[in-house]
Amino acid sequence: MTFYNVILRQNNQFVLTMNKDQLLSKLWEQYIAITPSAEKIHQLLASQGEEIENDHIAIRTYDDKRVDISVLEKPFLKAGYEPKGEYVFEAKKLFAKHYEHTTDKNAPRVFISQLELDKCSESLQNAVKETLDSCDQSLFENEDLIISGAVWNNTSFAKYSTLLEESEYAAWMYIYGFRANHFTINANALTKFPNLESLNEFLKTNGWKLNTSGGEIKGTPAELLEQSSTLADLYSVNFDEGAKEIPSCYYEFALRHPMANGELYSGFIAASADKIFESTDVKLQMA
Repeated sequence: MTFYNVILRQNNQFVLTMNKDQLLSKLWEQYIAITPSAEKIHQLLASQGEEIENDHIAIRTYDDKRVDISVLEKPFLKAGYEPKGEYVFEAKKLFAKHYEHTTDKNAPRVFISQLELDKCSESLQNAVKETLDSCDQSLFENEDLIISGAVWNNTSFAKYSTLLEESEYAAWMYIYGFRANHFTINANALTKFPNLESLNEFLKTNGWKLNTSGGEIKGTPAELLEQSSTLADLYSVNFDEGAKEIPSCYYEFALRHPMANGELYSGFIAASADKIFESTDVKLQMA
């Protein structure tokens, strides 16, 4: 077994588990498979002599107890992460937590959000429940759920479109399921780009479109965190109604500023993250 480590449960049944590096590597492989622009940007910056460091990854889910944050955080907790911050996004009906590694300070942060279903319409709640109920329920107990994608039948464009009318987040989850929604370049580690303005201009010059919701740069030095991101790639999905291109994932860029004690701010700004979420929004793709 080259990818997984084997551990022994108390009931003497073997289960598969991943260490931190293996888990992050698998999430990256899964991510670039539907986000080829991320690998191209990675290579473009490397060609400029930059060594890319990952600031954080983000993962989406529902608050259904079968797949909520408490479920998806398990492999990260086992890999040495611990919860650090909590965030509420009222307009998008989301709750999120972020995690940092207990011993490896260079490890990327992990940001897991969940859609608060009881704040959504009854029709959306029923659609999500129907989707989850249709699965083999044992799938939700697998430790590799986090890298399993959509474990349900997700081939109805009509259902995707109905979800999209109320929640872009729910529609995205229906298609892509459990995976990294985005990776993030640590802009502090870049040597040729002193700020996000210069990095953004470089990316635009090389043909990438950025998320302009709330401005190209979300956050300010005074808030200790600045963020920008590309628009999500368009990925062809084979629906029952025919192939359609829809937004997949995006690449983010984060520049952190020092706090009063001199250490770089390590958390997130809810108002900025709210706009970053919109990098997968269909309407921005058409703007």
